[in-house]
Amino acid sequence: MTTGVRRRMGVEERRAQLIGVALELFSHRSPDDVSIDEIAAAAGISRPLVYHYFPGKRSLYEAALKRAADELAGRFLEAHEGPLGARLSRVMRRFFDFVEEHGPGFAALMRGGPAGGSSTADALIDGVRQSAYEQIIAHLGVPHPPARLELVVRSWVSLAESTALQWLDGKRIPRAELELQLVHDFAALAAVSAAYDQEMAGIILRVFAQEPADGPFGDLLARLTVLAPAAPAVPPQRLPQSFR
Repeated sequence: MTTGVRRRMGVEERRAQLIGVALELFSHRSPDDVSIDEIAAAAGISRPLVYHYFPGKRSLYEAALKRAADELAGRFLEAHEGPLGARLSRVMRRFFDFVEEHGPGFAALMRGGPAGGSSTADALIDGVRQSAYEQIIAHLGVPHPPARLELVVRSWVSLAESTALQWLDGKRIPRAELELQLVHDFAALAAVSAAYDQEMAGIILRVFAQEPADGPFGDLLARLTVLAPAAPAVPPQRLPQSFR
């Protein structure tokens, strides 16, 4: 016959447990709506013991936020193999996996956390955005990105974030369609920028040359071609010199 003796956790193990419990609760409800009492009950410990490891809910939230931020940044990691369109598709699938798994928590993360926000939360969010930017730049193989390329990539990261937040509000558009649309958005932003700048044109033409016809970028071209008959013709004299 055995007795139900509870194993005593070490300090770091208990902290990790509390962070995990808090992250789970924050993933389903806004941090403002989660109490220390609920966190303590979910962890199977007393309220005073929570305060023994964390001075308050904000510090626990920020620790959970860091774990979430590290995980979210990791969703942008992708092997530098194969066409860029396929890589971005896999990144968007993992990104939306995170968004769906941590809905309210993701919204709170990207909107600055609990009421009042904090410099720590803001720094973590900026870190996720910077990590995503650096990963995409690395995929493009441009060690010293020109200003227009930086603008395109940062704009796309921001677009992915805002699209996900909008999607969470009712999920009125199929998730798979949004994932593909965001990959198309990247190609469209890059192509428009390339139309204004020769250096960008060189980068984008190199990337597009490696794309298969049946890939995401090829799919975008096919969709745009359908619209072409309805588009007004551009007089040759109005085309940029490089496109005549």
